[in-house]
Amino acid sequence: MQQLKCSRQRVLEVWIQEDVSECVNICGLLVIGSILATRDIRHVLSHRNFLWLWVGSLGSSFAMNMQIIARGWLVYELTESPLDLAWVTMSFMLPTVLFSLYGGVLADRMQKKKVIVWAQALNCAATIFMAVIIFAGSVTFWDFIWFGFFNGTILALSMPARQAFVPELIPDHLLFAAMGLNTTGWNLARIVGPALAGLLIAMIAGGDKTSTFGVGVVYIVIASLYGISALTMLLINKSGKAKQVSKANAWTDVREGLSYVLQRPPIFGLIILSIVPFLFGMPLNTLLPAFNEQVMGGGPDDLGFLVSAMGLGAIVGSLMMATMGDLRNKAVWLIVTCIGWGGLTAIFGWSEAHWLVFVLIAAVGWVSSWNMSLNRGMLQMQVDNHMRGRIMSIDMMSHGLMPLGVFPVSWIAEHYGVGAALMSSGAAFVVLTLLAVLFIPSVRTTDRARESEPAPT
Repeated sequence: MQQLKCSRQRVLEVWIQEDVSECVNICGLLVIGSILATRDIRHVLSHRNFLWLWVGSLGSSFAMNMQIIARGWLVYELTESPLDLAWVTMSFMLPTVLFSLYGGVLADRMQKKKVIVWAQALNCAATIFMAVIIFAGSVTFWDFIWFGFFNGTILALSMPARQAFVPELIPDHLLFAAMGLNTTGWNLARIVGPALAGLLIAMIAGGDKTSTFGVGVVYIVIASLYGISALTMLLINKSGKAKQVSKANAWTDVREGLSYVLQRPPIFGLIILSIVPFLFGMPLNTLLPAFNEQVMGGGPDDLGFLVSAMGLGAIVGSLMMATMGDLRNKAVWLIVTCIGWGGLTAIFGWSEAHWLVFVLIAAVGWVSSWNMSLNRGMLQMQVDNHMRGRIMSIDMMSHGLMPLGVFPVSWIAEHYGVGAALMSSGAAFVVLTLLAVLFIPSVRTTDRARESEPAPT
């Protein structure tokens, strides 16, 4: 028991020591951002409604990423079980599959601004309640299960509205720049948020790095970020009016959304090219700690550097996408980046040299971020306004299928090594992408001009 606690203390100590490197990374990001900040990016941020939406999204992104660390740290302190960590993560992911489609119906039937404000307000209230339980010293494993399910449900029901709101706040020609900026904000939160949470836990605890009190304070900070996100939405002077006025029941609306996807080849192709990366590109994120230990023989400091390198590459990729809204042959580039993502994943699994591993993980972050920003922007351009919420929810639900790829790849890692698993995952990624290109014609037509239809009355 004492050894486990010492080990966890050492992890957090290294984490705090990496703060300097994180600051260096952030400075680097600012330099890169200033170089890549073209006229399109400035024009996007000049639209005040989108600016407030982006600031609110950034706040909630920081909240979610800080919560991952605070939650994981305290759950492991309570249970000392990696399996319990997986169950808590599953409690957050399950609502994505169960409720995302209904979130799309909400986005099309209700004012999007109202949906987002209520979602962030509910998250704020629930997080404050969780902080009170932690401060009282009565928190249990099951508190994190219900809280994770609640957070996941709120995310599933509100995220389609947030995504569908973007095209209503900016002109179409700036949509790709907006998607790139959204991805940049998420990746920035992914790098800084965890380090900030760890730093707060250690500083407030006054040396006791497993302090429950420190985690409680982090939850208060998280609640504040959710509150700020809700308040910034109130500064937007557009309501995001309902685009769909049908009085049919929710399930009828869901079926209409699914039928809409199947009847429009470009949209179906984009969904396919979104599912494949989540099945065989994302297992790298899950297996990175195992790769760090088994292949590199590294400690928590090396793992932190790997995550930072990947995040830095992702920010560069999303900023590049934000500057390339007029990119031609987007369908070709989407396929090329899918193949590149899979190929880099396979080469990463084969690599052992430290310098090459860091170069490759940054390249994976770069290509994956570019690919996801491009796919999301193309999808927004293809969808009619009155269907946008439901289509965004279908895309979000497809991301919940990630465990279908993670489990078999993890099985390979368990029996044949993490390097072999990542090579297999990357190879499967490339092969499935090529098969989709060859045998699913819609995959080759993802940038075809959309055929709009009038909204139902």
